Amino acid sequence: MNSIEPVTEVANTPFLLAGLGNPGRKYRNNRHNVGFMVVDRIARELNIAFTRVQSRAIIATGTYSDHRVILAKPQTYMNLSGQAIPSLLKFYKIPSVQLLVIYDDMDLPLGSLRLRPGGGSAGQKGLANTIDRLGTQEFPRLRIGIDHPSGSVDPVNYLLDDFTRGEEQFVKEIIERAAQAALVFIKEGLDSAMNQFNGTFPGM
Repeated sequence: MNSIEPVTEVANTPFLLAGLGNPGRKYRNNRHNVGFMVVDRIARELNIAFTRVQSRAIIATGTYSDHRVILAKPQTYMNLSGQAIPSLLKFYKIPSVQLLVIYDDMDLPLGSLRLRPGGGSAGQKGLANTIDRLGTQEFPRLRIGIDHPSGSVDPVNYLLDDFTRGEEQFVKEIIERAAQAALVFIKEGLDSAMNQFNGTFPGM
């Protein structure tokens, strides 16, 4: 395994925003797919489309605030998400500090966002695979709270269920806020994005 060494942010190098999820229509609105939902929202903001397959991911490329941006949706299913990311970093010569991995987190309340510069997976299998493939846990990530199921609900079924009708509008607002957090990460840096967006979004 070739580890990805942390590198100081480099001028004129791209940013990679990787949303984690499961490919396919039946998974599109699942709780486990909020990472895909966020990069889809960013793509609309940048007026770009996911039209290219590269390194086991569908990608879209564009610019934001004078930075080249690559959006990626790994197509290997959640638990193998990390297969795509190291290859994309290597191909585009992106330092790990300009990677943002976006994914769902059952340990956070619905409406919570947490940007962090690194850390463990806390049991999120897509992130665990990404850490394993990169050979480091020192890369920025954006966790999106989806809440934990009640004791009687199987966590796997909960992840692969769609958001409820009562949650849909609130989730749309969360996705919008997460997309804006990712764009601030590009434009102003991780510390600024953390200061502005970490916390629980009021509404539920």
